[in-house]
Amino acid sequence: MPLQLKAEGVVLHIKLTPKASKDALIRLENDADGKRYIKASVTAVPEKGKANASLVRLLSKKLGLPKTSISLIAGDQARQKTVLITGDGDALKNIITEKLMVLGLKI
Repeated sequence: MPLQLKAEGVVLHIKLTPKASKDALIRLENDADGKRYIKASVTAVPEKGKANASLVRLLSKKLGLPKTSISLIAGDQARQKTVLITGDGDALKNIITEKLMVLGLKI
């Protein structure tokens, strides 16, 4: 599952493609180990944190959450990212699941 409850909020696992044609949350996929993640793309280049900042903006916009609650906690220079969204974990899980379903991404 690309979404995990934590004491601080919710953790999302994302595979990011920088320098893409559009900013988007594309689909849910499994990696070779069977770990589930959200495939996302951003138009920003992967230098000086530009792609990571674009990912935070994209998540904020698509999930309807403040950018200040979203932070990258792993994968700063990798395509596999781990993002923490701080707040009430159960409420966030419901909000994120609903928003992703509207986008066609069923968790």
